[in-house]
Amino acid sequence: MNASGTTRSPDWRTPTVVLVCAGLVLTLSMGIRHGFGLFLQPMSGDLGWGRETFALAMAVQNLMWGVTQPFAGMLADRFGTARIVLIGAALYVLGLFSMAHATTPLMLVLTTGVLIGTGLSGLTFSIVAGVLGRRFPPEKRSMALGISAAAGSFGQFAMLPATQWLLSNLGWYGALIALGCIGLAIVPLAAALVERNLAHDGGHRQSIGEAVREAFTHRGYVLLTIGFFVCGFQVVFVGVHLPSYLADRGMPPHVAVTALALVGLFNIVGTYLTGWLGSRMPKRYILSAIYFGRAIIFAVFIAVPLSVFSVYLFAISLGLLWLSTVPPTNGIVAQIFGVRHLSMLAGFTFLSHQLGSFLGAWLGGRMFDRFGSYDVVWYLSIALGIVAGLINLPVDEREIRRSAAPAPAR
Repeated sequence: MNASGTTRSPDWRTPTVVLVCAGLVLTLSMGIRHGFGLFLQPMSGDLGWGRETFALAMAVQNLMWGVTQPFAGMLADRFGTARIVLIGAALYVLGLFSMAHATTPLMLVLTTGVLIGTGLSGLTFSIVAGVLGRRFPPEKRSMALGISAAAGSFGQFAMLPATQWLLSNLGWYGALIALGCIGLAIVPLAAALVERNLAHDGGHRQSIGEAVREAFTHRGYVLLTIGFFVCGFQVVFVGVHLPSYLADRGMPPHVAVTALALVGLFNIVGTYLTGWLGSRMPKRYILSAIYFGRAIIFAVFIAVPLSVFSVYLFAISLGLLWLSTVPPTNGIVAQIFGVRHLSMLAGFTFLSHQLGSFLGAWLGGRMFDRFGSYDVVWYLSIALGIVAGLINLPVDEREIRRSAAPAPAR
């Protein structure tokens, strides 16, 4: 009953509804985004560009996504997730439509890089982590984050074959227009992400500046953030350049599409599993195992003779570890600092991820244009995986114990 004495109807935005709609936002945004690597060869061939041009645009996309993510997180924590999702969807769709008309390298960078990258900051994991962290209790939070990350993986599995079909039947221009229309479906989903009484969520009251200073003086948060750089480097290098890597070795296009779809399919299992494990064991051990596992998978993949079987086995193995870093990473942030500024603090860790993504996308194209192969970047991915596995081991996951705020003077 509200102040006027009337009975307030129950809010239809239950935690389950929020989780489903947040998952669908991730399914669409990440599903479309994971298909961009399929456009590298057809766009570069038609427009007469080297691979570095498209790779640079994708690198700028990841950089813009990362740079704007903390600010999108601040706004989501302050004004609610729904508004930021709507703004992100508008920029994302505009970027897709504009990318179809990019006929110069500068236009490609501004559309694929700046517009889509900025739009993604309002649609993906850090933003969703905030609303889910505030709607689910601590004992269910890790699982909710795992389910939402699995939804993003399902988008990769479902949208990659659809994107390839659009490319085959409509060409790259028509495929981008169609994907822009599909992206409009994100808009109605934002209604479920409206948050009430946001200012009272999260218990301990802090200003943005206090929250940022607290995080960046916390050794565990800094180590976690550095480790997430490696995640971005590895997944974006593979996502952008694996189709071309396989094509260079005579593999037909459907092998790359199937491989990336398998990554998405098995990542559903991996992210769900790490979300489940995150409530039962230290999350830092999960992260270390993921990074060490990736290093082993990369080393085996480039060492064995390439075949369709080895590609699919690589995709399945890597899929189990693909975005499975997201639930434990965001779960540690929430566990240490609480959920009041979760979108923002997760955004800063994601900025590190995207700096790695920028380097992985750009360096792949740069090294190929210079040396005619991706070998240097494969070896670098292995070395970085070992480093990330080591630096996550000492992360302190314990909740910060803050002194109670003094009572106001009477």
